Amino acid sequence: MDSKVRLHIAGPLASGQPAGVTRDQAHYLSGVMRLSPGDTITVFDGVSGAWLARIEKASKRGGELTVLDRVAPQRDPPDVWLAFAPIKKARTDFIVEKATELGAARILPVATRFTNSERIRRDRLQAHAVEAAEQCGGTFVPQVEDIVPLDRLLHDWPQGRALVFCDETLSDDPVWAKGGHGGAIPPAPATILIGPEGGFAPEERDRLRGHPGAVPIGLGPRILRADTAAVAALTLWQAARGDWS
Repeated sequence: MDSKVRLHIAGPLASGQPAGVTRDQAHYLSGVMRLSPGDTITVFDGVSGAWLARIEKASKRGGELTVLDRVAPQRDPPDVWLAFAPIKKARTDFIVEKATELGAARILPVATRFTNSERIRRDRLQAHAVEAAEQCGGTFVPQVEDIVPLDRLLHDWPQGRALVFCDETLSDDPVWAKGGHGGAIPPAPATILIGPEGGFAPEERDRLRGHPGAVPIGLGPRILRADTAAVAALTLWQAARGDWS
C-alpha cells in the first residue's frame, strides 16, 4: 500500500535491500512526521519506480530502511527541457518547483543580457526539485544544471532538438493557437526558453530567430511575469505535444 510519506532515496532500490536516509530525512520522519520503527513510507530513486519501505531506525544521526515491494512503476516525463533566466530567489524556486510538477525532464538556468540574477545555488535548486517530486507523487526528478550564458547554450545546442522560445513581442499574435510562428508546435525532443523580466535584448532575439531549431511563440495578449510564463508554456506544450495530449 502506497504511503503518503514519500522520500527520494539514492538508488538503486530493490526488494529486501537496506536503504540509508540522511540526517535531515531521519529528522523529518521521526521529528516532523512522528513515525517510528516498523512504520512504512514510500521511497523512489528516480529510475525504478516507487517502493514501500519499512523504517528500521531513525534518529538525529540518520536512519535506515528496508525496501519491501514496488508499489508503482517508473514514469518518466516527455523529453522537454525548460531553460529560463533566473529571477528573484523565491520566484526562481517557484519555477523549479512547478517545472518538476509539470513534467520537465531537465532544467537549465540561462544568463541573458537582462538576467536579474547571474548566480544560483544549483544544489539548493536541485533540492527544490527533489522536494517537488516527493510532494506531487512523481517518480522522476529532473536534473538542474549550472547556469550558462545564452551564447554558450546556443553554441552547444543538441542537433535535432527544437528550441521553443517565448517571444514577448508576439503577445498580440496568438501564434500558439495557430500552431506556432511559421509552423506547428514542435514535439519532443524540445526545449522551452523563457527570457528574463526585461525580455530578450534585440541582438539575442535576432540570434534566437536565426537558430535552425527555433520556433518563436507568443503566450497570448498579456505580458506575463517570467515565472507565470514558464508555467503557461510548459502547460501548453504538455497539452499539445506531451503526456497530457
